[in-house]
Amino acid sequence: MAPIYSETQVAGFLSHIKIPSEYYSGNEPLLDHAFLSAIHKHMIMEIPYENLLLHYSDHRSVTLDPEVLYSKFIVSGRGRGGYCMENSLFLYYMLQTLGFQTYLVGVRVRARKDGIPIGGYLGWVHVVNIVTLADNTRWVLDVSFGGDGPTQPMALVENIEWRNLGTQDARLIRDFVPGQTELTPGRRMWIYQVRNSSEQSWVSHYTFSDALEWLPTDFEVSNHFTSTSTKSFQTTTVLVVKFLGRPCATSPGGQEVYGKRILFNDVVKENTGGRSEVVAEVKTEDERIKALKEWLGIVLTDEEIQAIKGHHTEIKESV
Repeated sequence: MAPIYSETQVAGFLSHIKIPSEYYSGNEPLLDHAFLSAIHKHMIMEIPYENLLLHYSDHRSVTLDPEVLYSKFIVSGRGRGGYCMENSLFLYYMLQTLGFQTYLVGVRVRARKDGIPIGGYLGWVHVVNIVTLADNTRWVLDVSFGGDGPTQPMALVENIEWRNLGTQDARLIRDFVPGQTELTPGRRMWIYQVRNSSEQSWVSHYTFSDALEWLPTDFEVSNHFTSTSTKSFQTTTVLVVKFLGRPCATSPGGQEVYGKRILFNDVVKENTGGRSEVVAEVKTEDERIKALKEWLGIVLTDEEIQAIKGHHTEIKESV
């Protein structure tokens, strides 16, 4: 596959995510775990998970065109990100251009109630990158799952636990999922699990298979449902998640993820390693626009701000 992005665009991306200059292409960095980890951490700190395009636009649709994604994330300079399909494909194109061996796979997620996964797995509405390094180790990169997403590349190995954020641990296991009918060892799925403390039980968030590579046509189908269906929470919920970083000399890239901020409809929460706390409650659209800028660094244009008028996710002012 020919590189999607130019060297200039790659340089713009690396500069935008504030990765140390040692990883700039001109310095010929090794395509190793340290570089991969630095990309992952810096990307989730600088390019948020957000679905504002489905609420603050006239067309309320998401394109996966790589040039459109680059312009939105890097060129606009307004702190924009995207939801899972946008961010993960953008990362895929960047990793390919940098020279990493990577491919994409579809992911089944669980619905949530009050932030807690419930019930069985939904259809293919998420996506992750799988990278193979020169030492033949394989790593899963998920830069757009939201607040409970991994804050670092995940080794594609069973039952390896790691500290994800604060007191939260994460791991990948292999098991069958409800609905499977051929229960042979080779059919076991990878399952991403987290627990918020060692005293709590593991909670399964999503599942995938590393055996089936997704192609562009697969993304178009999944993206259409996720961005247009009334059954998709993306069309009924205004959501932004941005991870917070601070200097750390022992962490790849010189930064560690220590917290996150989340806007969920009319509430902004912050978690800096312990429990989430409400830092802002917005009562009007003007207040939500200000909160997006103040807490999440996102600036919307006047045209975007006007586009939510009359939409079902608009915050209606009390009369």
